[in-house]
Amino acid sequence: MDVFYAYTYSTAAWFGIQAIPLMLSPKLIITTLSTEARKPTLLEEYLCRSLAFTLLTLAIITILLTGTIPLSSSLSESEITSDPDDPKAPYAVPTLTVTAAFHAITAFYAYMQYTRHGQIGFALSQIGSGFLASMGCWCLVFGTEKGRISKRTGADKRTSGWPFKNEESDKKKGRKKL
Repeated sequence: MDVFYAYTYSTAAWFGIQAIPLMLSPKLIITTLSTEARKPTLLEEYLCRSLAFTLLTLAIITILLTGTIPLSSSLSESEITSDPDDPKAPYAVPTLTVTAAFHAITAFYAYMQYTRHGQIGFALSQIGSGFLASMGCWCLVFGTEKGRISKRTGADKRTSGWPFKNEESDKKKGRKKL
């Protein structure tokens, strides 16, 4: 499985994990995170369920816009890539950018709440969102373009001889060691 697909499915799963408790038992979540024992208001329950539906919608949109589930009915031989010029998933890189930024902001916010209140739920949120933010940044940096692999030698064309010598290239080009 490609890292891009792993990130897409992990993001959708993380959104789902966060949404299910908010949707099924908002009272439990509200009373767990509140500092005083009281009955939650109808507005708090409404906002919890609205957040749950929003997270589920984001999970579905992430999977659809990255091309993980193809929207066309035709089957093709090639798989969907995160290449910006890929016609099968034109919104893959923008969706990847937005979700990675969302995870980074959420991880930072969860860290700030954990240092302020010390509740373990914020620490778990920080770990999950931080991992997905770093995975998303990795996909943005390394997974959005194809490597420049030489058809003749099979080596990456972006390597240079500085500060270390490229002995493999020197052998193929017939250069002698100094």
